[in-house]
Amino acid sequence: MTTGDGERSPAWAEAAGGLAHRVLGPVAEAVRFVPLEEAGRGRAERRGYEYEAGRGALTIAATDGVSASVALHHYLRERCGLSVGWDTLLPLRPGSLPDAPPSRGSARVREGYYLNFCTFSYTMPYWDWPDWEREIDWMALHGITMPLAVTGHEAALRTAYSRLGLEDKAIREFLGGPGYLPFQFMGCLDGFAGPLPSSWINAHADLGKRILDRERALGMAPVLPAFTGHVPQEVAAGAGRAGHRDWQGFGTWVLDPSDPLYERIGAEIARAQIELFGTDHRYAADPFIEMIPVEADPAFPGRVAAATLDGLRAADPDAVWVMQAWPFSYQGEFWTEERVTAFLGAIPDDRMLVADLWAEHDPQWTRFDGFSGKPWLWCALLNFGGRTDPVADLRAVPPAVDAALAAPNPPTGLGLSMEATRNNPVFFELVADQLWNRVPDVEAWLDAFVVQRYGEGGWTAGLQAAWRGLLDTVYDARGLRIFPEQFNGVITAPPSYEWITVRPDLNGLERLRADTARALWYRPDALAAAWERLIGVAERHRDLLDGPLGHDLTEVGIAYMARVADRLHLDTVEHAVRSGGASAPRADRFLRVFGDLDRMLACRDEYTFRHWEAKALSWASGPAEREVLLDNARRVITAWGPAASPLLDDYAGRHWAGLVGGYYRDRWRLWAEGLDRAVAAPGPEHEARLREALVERAELFLRDGPAPSPDDLGGLAAESRRLFTAYAGGGGSPFARPS
Repeated sequence: MTTGDGERSPAWAEAAGGLAHRVLGPVAEAVRFVPLEEAGRGRAERRGYEYEAGRGALTIAATDGVSASVALHHYLRERCGLSVGWDTLLPLRPGSLPDAPPSRGSARVREGYYLNFCTFSYTMPYWDWPDWEREIDWMALHGITMPLAVTGHEAALRTAYSRLGLEDKAIREFLGGPGYLPFQFMGCLDGFAGPLPSSWINAHADLGKRILDRERALGMAPVLPAFTGHVPQEVAAGAGRAGHRDWQGFGTWVLDPSDPLYERIGAEIARAQIELFGTDHRYAADPFIEMIPVEADPAFPGRVAAATLDGLRAADPDAVWVMQAWPFSYQGEFWTEERVTAFLGAIPDDRMLVADLWAEHDPQWTRFDGFSGKPWLWCALLNFGGRTDPVADLRAVPPAVDAALAAPNPPTGLGLSMEATRNNPVFFELVADQLWNRVPDVEAWLDAFVVQRYGEGGWTAGLQAAWRGLLDTVYDARGLRIFPEQFNGVITAPPSYEWITVRPDLNGLERLRADTARALWYRPDALAAAWERLIGVAERHRDLLDGPLGHDLTEVGIAYMARVADRLHLDTVEHAVRSGGASAPRADRFLRVFGDLDRMLACRDEYTFRHWEAKALSWASGPAEREVLLDNARRVITAWGPAASPLLDDYAGRHWAGLVGGYYRDRWRLWAEGLDRAVAAPGPEHEARLREALVERAELFLRDGPAPSPDDLGGLAAESRRLFTAYAGGGGSPFARPS
């Protein structure tokens, strides 16, 4: 090993040592961290590590704290057969540290990017320090060097707008509810589901500082939010020129980039943020995101770009703008090559970093020739809103990454840009692995993933077989567009009679059949076989259920039962059409799925709505805060916006206990009660009545929350076996016979 000066301890060693103790327990005392200096390889350009273990001690030499953490994780995986995932029980407490010959690793790219503005609303709005400490450890172990960090940004906005003369009450009303702050920061909405409690702002400013201190101590360079042109209406009214725009029914005001106030406010916000949180000179701003610019002139986006950067540089001369390429994908018809070129051309190459947000499915780097020479990040998104059932095209990921890295203008980093975490861990682990290692064989990688995820034992062969089954079913979504508007199962979808009221003929029914078939691109019996293997291991090794196996067993149960619900819904509709009514027995069987699935979900805390709601309420310091927090936690997962607006209804729908067996089942019961009438006398009035009833149901949920879970639950293995027997085994499968 080539290390630095003798016993000199690097600045990041204390933070890395703390991480090691949290991961390993007391045995971490035998882990030593030293600096790594390598001739011919600049530390700023290439991250690397070396490790060696002998006589019960492990020495890790690294260029930085993140590389040291990656080295620790690679040692655990390669020598101990153990990995650290989101749901791994920690500390691992290995009995000793096995010997290992000198091993070394080099990062394939300079940066590992992490998170999405939406993640801070769909996963972590109510996290406290223990949640964040665990997450930062995960980030370091997986090579994340550049995390998005928006916790506490509301404090910077309050400071900046106070200096501009706004009263505190007006600022908090502009900021809106705590569960929606990331959308406020992106400029999508303001003043919704609030006002923001003062206690929240103060507490989250402290939490944000603590998060940033730890990330920086490990050698990360966090990305902070920046001004997007979005201002309070009072400011817009006094500006020389401002535009009004709409996002999903929410109206906001934006300054014209030619107005001097644009640069002034941008600089004021950046200064306030630097005072509160410091800076690593990287700032995330998306002035358009999912909104067409207020002027059609192709040169207008370039003027916005210049004004945005000018504001940042007035506060921080070394500022680099990190921008998501999502608008170019989401509104591709508007973002022509001319407009994108004008926009990117307004920023010097060394002042912008572009995140190609959905590169695993809709890469923009190929469309815009590597973003005209700008440094960029290849990112994997996959999850929109917090989807809870497993789905991905695993085999397509390594070739996509390899192709990007072989391009004339390759990415400077790889990123995980999911809208919510804690789902599909195999997909995100696969992407993160490629920060440091090429993956030429997904099957071989998956076998190793299984061993490391659960630890090696008598269960290994059974679990590897189960995961091969998953790789050939839910994780073989080749070429599919995994997007909420096109990939919803019926459980979390708003009930509708549209197929018969809009198209009262067989074409409507054919479309419904096509939608159902599109979500089942694999043989359901193959998924059932994988599910049964997981259940068998859980029954024989119940001690594994508290860790990753419990999460995975729940996910696979959701995957199978979601398709069962789709099939029984179609069965109910087809029977109603054939018979002209009398759908009740079929509808009852369809509705039974919701209660049965809910029981299984209730066995795992993170799959319960009560867990989400309790985390939100942990921040309430009084009745007013409690009311706002309850509303936000319930609303964003269901109605999202006003209950009467269908625009984002169920966008963040989750397969969670309390929702599946309560909220969603109640809505489908309303649908079932009117189905025969809608079939017998098709007309738009049925859809209108159903929509009215659904709005009332949403308002009831927002007021009262979910019903309590059953008190006669078995364990997760028992409830999973019960579900399997009822719907996949013993002739219970709805896929085994025609409807």
